[in-house]
Amino acid sequence: MDKIAGLDEAAELFKVLGNESRLALVWLLSREQLTVSVLAEQAGLSQPLVSQHLRTLRHAGLVSSEREGKEIRYALADQHVAHVVLDAIAHVQEPNDQGNEQ
Repeated sequence: MDKIAGLDEAAELFKVLGNESRLALVWLLSREQLTVSVLAEQAGLSQPLVSQHLRTLRHAGLVSSEREGKEIRYALADQHVAHVVLDAIAHVQEPNDQGNEQ
């Protein structure tokens, strides 16, 4: 069987997203650009922890940053990752039809 192009990279993406806090940050950034302090407040996390997660997301190419004076605003690098996260959240919120076995 031929190797599927991009499979390794996709697996790495899911590893990075396999953390509830990072998923929350991606969800928040899917709505607007935010600073670390606002992300920390809205996610209910400490600023150092948010900074650590943002570093991981930036290293994976999922988040970008832009300096505005003394503040740094964070944004999603592209909307593809937002779609993955939002679709996953929508999927787990759907009613479970386990009783309908075929």
